[in-house]
Amino acid sequence: MLNFLGKRLLATLPVLLVVAIAVFMIIRLTPGDPAAIIGGDSATTEDLNRIRMQLGLTEPLWTQFAIWARGVITGDFGFSYFLNKPVSTLILQRMEPTLCLAAGTLLMAVLISLPLGTLSAWRMGGWLDRIVMGFSVTGFSVPVFVIGYILIYVFALELRWFPVQGYSRIADGIGPWAIKLLLPCLTLAVTYVALLSRVTRAAVSEALTEDYIRTARAKGVTEWTVLGHHALRNAAVPVVTVIGMSAAMLMGGVVVTETVFAIPGLGQLTVDAVLSRDFPVLQGVVLFFALVYVLLNLLVDLSYLILDPRIRY
Repeated sequence: MLNFLGKRLLATLPVLLVVAIAVFMIIRLTPGDPAAIIGGDSATTEDLNRIRMQLGLTEPLWTQFAIWARGVITGDFGFSYFLNKPVSTLILQRMEPTLCLAAGTLLMAVLISLPLGTLSAWRMGGWLDRIVMGFSVTGFSVPVFVIGYILIYVFALELRWFPVQGYSRIADGIGPWAIKLLLPCLTLAVTYVALLSRVTRAAVSEALTEDYIRTARAKGVTEWTVLGHHALRNAAVPVVTVIGMSAAMLMGGVVVTETVFAIPGLGQLTVDAVLSRDFPVLQGVVLFFALVYVLLNLLVDLSYLILDPRIRY
């Protein structure tokens, strides 16, 4: 077990290296000049050259990457061009809203989709199954920002149940924090409820055809025990796998959702960095997202040992 864990942790290093190189090169090959944004319209050619030299943009690309990579190894992600703060400080300041939004979304999606998918598989072809499958197709097809604006119009502007935008930190109180976070979580959870419900339905319906299900029913086990203890438990491996994949998809959804609801998290920081061509911030945030994704995949692999004792590493 420890040997497997050590090998997987070592395997993350080349993955992060490839991500770092790809992000570094793509950012610098896309159009846009940070010096021109900093200098403004009135900046002369000499001013722009001086700004580029101060930012280190006049060095060859391999030299710029070597300097940045050496800093990353020591925990220094560089300084923001525009905010004049260390990138690591900005990530720590913006981490709480993003992690709360992502964790709340996953929790909400799992609590809703698992019962829906299980009941849909139990009554396959019935009215509940048709509703769940119709919702799955619709929820997975509609863009996140469209869902967000619809929910804002209905629940914030018309019913006035929730605030339109903004975020309250946990330190300011659980009540304000939960109220302002509920609508963004619901917006982002719609897509994942649709996906997980469909996957759960397929996995549970396959499990219900197995011999151990017929044996349990022949012994007089209640239907709820058959569904929850036998069918859903044996269908957990593919469901957990999709949950881990959904965590990666959350990265893109968080960016859009935080922009719609004006949440000062890593998604909003990413958008601001793209618009202002803030290379160090963009590189640091993407590398952080890649690290989170790799660690989540590792946790999913380790969870297989708990869900299925037959699996050994």
